[in-house]
Amino acid sequence: MAPDKSQEEPEQGSGTVHRPVLLDEVVEWLAPREGSILIDGTAGAGGHSAALARLVGASGRVIGLDRDPNMLELARKTTDGLPVTLVHAPYSDMARVLEDQKIPVERVGGVLLDLGLSSDQLAWRHRGFSFAADGPLDMRFNPESRGPTAAELLQDLSAEELAQAFFEFGEERFSRRIARRIVETRDQAPLQTTGQLAELVRRCIPGRLRHGPIDPATRVFQALRILVNDELEHLDTILKELPEILPPGGRAAIISFHSLEDRRVKWAFRNEPRWSILTKKPITATDREIAVNPRARSAKLRVAERWSNQDTTQTSNPKTPGS
Repeated sequence: MAPDKSQEEPEQGSGTVHRPVLLDEVVEWLAPREGSILIDGTAGAGGHSAALARLVGASGRVIGLDRDPNMLELARKTTDGLPVTLVHAPYSDMARVLEDQKIPVERVGGVLLDLGLSSDQLAWRHRGFSFAADGPLDMRFNPESRGPTAAELLQDLSAEELAQAFFEFGEERFSRRIARRIVETRDQAPLQTTGQLAELVRRCIPGRLRHGPIDPATRVFQALRILVNDELEHLDTILKELPEILPPGGRAAIISFHSLEDRRVKWAFRNEPRWSILTKKPITATDREIAVNPRARSAKLRVAERWSNQDTTQTSNPKTPGS
């Protein structure tokens, strides 16, 4: 999770600072056609949705979902005047959304999931996703939800539970040491801000490892965000349901940003006989894109195409984009 480097927090709803990653590659592999219906399960600021909507035309439609109502505000501005319907819902509710929108499965041409955190969410310090600027430890994708904040989980979970989360979701090798320090600290006063947590984590990391290219707090922040939002549960749900949501010929394009997500996507595509894997290896950003959008460095795009129910004799059949 790359921290935002801006010194001033953009006013929420004033406009997006986010650049959609792998935009050209997504368009190329989803190959949208005039009149088709596509689903952007992670609409974010609307960059991918807008590009796809321009290609499906007035006779088609893009259905954009997002858990974050504040991101949907930005997406409405980005997609204004385009054939896009925005829905406040997690992508794991995709089947229900299609039913509510009265869209038959056979009309769906493709599904996109961009599992990364938006630069806008990182820039809003009051959301608590980034430690670049001090803010409250919230981290909820939907700030209107009743779910616990990151601060509440840090206060309520045991040292064992925290260590397990940091190790499993952040692959943090010093997870037990960090969890113990959190419990010791909260006995004196609760951890309430991103700055407090980041500094605590840094002090737990041996000195020789504190000054690498990635801030030592990154993995703990990733783990907490995943825990707060049940991210992997949502991903597992949609990966199981996607073969039922897409008709034969429909494509699924999924962008992940860390190994926990990418492994799930890779094995879901490999283990489901109704998928034809189109990308033997994940598609990554070009040097040119990384130069203008550094957060694209860790993005990996995998694409698969839904086979017919009768044709399940193979599990991989690579094709070229648009074939």
